Amino acid sequence: MSEPRGPAAGGPADGGPASGQAAVHPGEPGPPWGYVADKEALVKRMRRIEGQARGIERMITEDRYCIDILTQVAAVTTALEAVAEIILDDHVDHCVRHALASGDEAVAAEKTTELLEAVHRFTRSR
Repeated sequence: MSEPRGPAAGGPADGGPASGQAAVHPGEPGPPWGYVADKEALVKRMRRIEGQARGIERMITEDRYCIDILTQVAAVTTALEAVAEIILDDHVDHCVRHALASGDEAVAAEKTTELLEAVHRFTRSR
């Protein structure tokens, strides 16, 4: 189970999330990350994508036609992009919204920069 962060909890001094730790919105009830409400559906999607990727591997080992393999690669790519869009939307609706509502300009600036970097990474991959 994730623990609160911050100097007293042994987390980053600025209270920001460390990799793999849950974010905590002080005084806010509810899940630590925005996607938590969709977690089961996201896991189900990822398992389906994993199956599709294994299918592509099988197609390659079975020497299937190139275009058939490329069609499946495109399908997996589209499915992964859909997952990324859901998580990005949830990040804006939850994490960024909390940062902006906190009134802490440093936290808001950090989340804004983080969001823009994520959007740039996401759009570069297309």
